[in-house]
Amino acid sequence: MSQLSLDAVVRPHRITGPVCIRPAKASDVESLSIYFTGLSSMSRNRRFMGARADLAVVAAECVAMAGHPGHFTLLAELRQGGGPATIIGETRYAYDAAARCGDFAISVADMFQRKGIGLQMMNAMERQAGDLGHEMIAAETARANVEMRGLAKKAGYESSGLGDWFSVHLAKRLLR
Repeated sequence: MSQLSLDAVVRPHRITGPVCIRPAKASDVESLSIYFTGLSSMSRNRRFMGARADLAVVAAECVAMAGHPGHFTLLAELRQGGGPATIIGETRYAYDAAARCGDFAISVADMFQRKGIGLQMMNAMERQAGDLGHEMIAAETARANVEMRGLAKKAGYESSGLGDWFSVHLAKRLLR
């Protein structure tokens, strides 16, 4: 994977301290597992579209896939004082060469939702996917997940009409 030109510090509104969006690395598995565990049951259910008990395994998979071409995980970290950074968001991206489309999943810690972090993470993910030459990104979310549907709409995603009674399929063509 090419080095992301991330590690950019952003200042989402109503957050004290800088937030850095960066690629995940092998040493992040434990912190990512702790992050997933700290999500409310509703946020975990929305992120994984169902209940998951194996959060350490999921964290390891997110990081392990980052070594494969067309796959990456981005982390949003809050950096306060001189202490360790705290993961407050993540997005996982995987490219399907046969479908010629990338797929993503995203979450933001409950107390940091609705502060612009999700949109910043989606923008960073789209830039990296575009840098890899990918032209289309899609995601699937539960019809009941109005927050994700609103975020996706704000980011320029549209319903593709491919969902079912439970889910909505969202897609966006990347500009090159």
